[in-house]
Amino acid sequence: MADVSPLPLQPDMSRARTAPYAPASTPQRRTYGALDLGTNNCRLLIARPSSNGFVIVDAFSRIVRLGEGLAATGRLSDAAMDRAVSALRICADKLRRRHVHICRSVATEACRRAANGAAFVERVQRETGIMIDIIPAEEEARLAVMGCHVLLEEGDGPALIFDIGGGSTELVLVDTRGRLPRTLDWYSAPWGVVSLTEVEPGDVSTLEGRLDIYRRMRARVSDSFAAFAARLPQSAREHLRLLGTSGTVTTLASVHLGLPSYDRSAVDGLIVPADSMRGVSQMLSGMSHAERVELPCIGQERADLVVAGCAILESILDIFPAERLGVADRGIREGILRTLMARDGFE
Repeated sequence: MADVSPLPLQPDMSRARTAPYAPASTPQRRTYGALDLGTNNCRLLIARPSSNGFVIVDAFSRIVRLGEGLAATGRLSDAAMDRAVSALRICADKLRRRHVHICRSVATEACRRAANGAAFVERVQRETGIMIDIIPAEEEARLAVMGCHVLLEEGDGPALIFDIGGGSTELVLVDTRGRLPRTLDWYSAPWGVVSLTEVEPGDVSTLEGRLDIYRRMRARVSDSFAAFAARLPQSAREHLRLLGTSGTVTTLASVHLGLPSYDRSAVDGLIVPADSMRGVSQMLSGMSHAERVELPCIGQERADLVVAGCAILESILDIFPAERLGVADRGIREGILRTLMARDGFE
C-alpha cells in the first residue's frame, strides 16, 4: 500500500446487507447493525435513527484476540478462530432478536494479513449466518474518522485523528472546515497492540528488561511513522488538535481519571493533557504484569497488551505534539451506522 492515497469520499456500501429476518418496518423504526471484527476485539452496535443521529438499542464487545500468533505463523490459529466464532454467534442472536433491518460487518488487519483470512470469513458465514467484508486499511481509516470526528475540538488548521487497533494503527490528517472532514493525508502502520507485543518479546521479570522492551517498541513504531511525519505540513504543527479512538486511549484516560471501573460517559469526549497521557504510559511501561492487572480499568484482559498501546501513543505524540488529547469511545461501528443511515436519508 502506498503511503499517500486519498481516502474514498464515500464508503463501499454495496455489501451492506438487508437482514432476512427483519420484519417490514417504517423508515423511522428501522434498526441498523454495525459489526467490527478486529485483531483483538469483536464489537457490535445496534441502533435506530433519531433527531440527534442515532440511539443505541443493543451492544456487545468481547476480547477475542483473533490475531494472536499471527505475526509468527501468518495464519489465524484454530483457538483464535473458535473464540471469534463464539462471539459472533452471540452477535448473530442479537441481530435476530432486535430485528435488524440492515447490517454491515467488517474485519480488519488480522483477516487482511492472514493466509486463511478468507477461509475464516467463509466459516463465519456457514456457522453464524454473518457475512463479513475484509476491508482495506483506507476504508478502516475512513470509517473511524466518520465515527468520531464530531468530538474534535474546535479550531483552525488540520487535525490528526488516530485509531490504535490490534494489528494496525491508522493516522488521518483532516481538514475540518466543511460539514464533514476532508482527508488531507493518511497512513496505516502495521503495528497495533497485538502485533507489536508479539514482535518485541523480552525479559519482563525486571524493570530494566521491561523498559528495554518499551524502548524497542517506541523505536519500531517511530521508524514506521517517519515518512508520514515528514509529510506533515508546517500549518499542522501550529494549531495542534489531536483525537484518538481505541481501547488504548480510553484505557489510559480511565487510569488518568482513577476510575474504579470503566465508565464510557466519563471517558467519551474527554480532553486530557498530553503530558498526563505520557505520564500514564511511562508508568505502565515500567510496571510488572501483576501490577498492571491490579489496576481496575486494565485487569487481566488488557495487562499484557496495554504497554504496546502506550508505545504507539507516545510515538504519535512525538510526531504531533499537541498539548491536549481528545478521547473517543467510538469509531468504526459508529462510522458504519452513520453511513448506512445517511444512505437511507437520515442525517
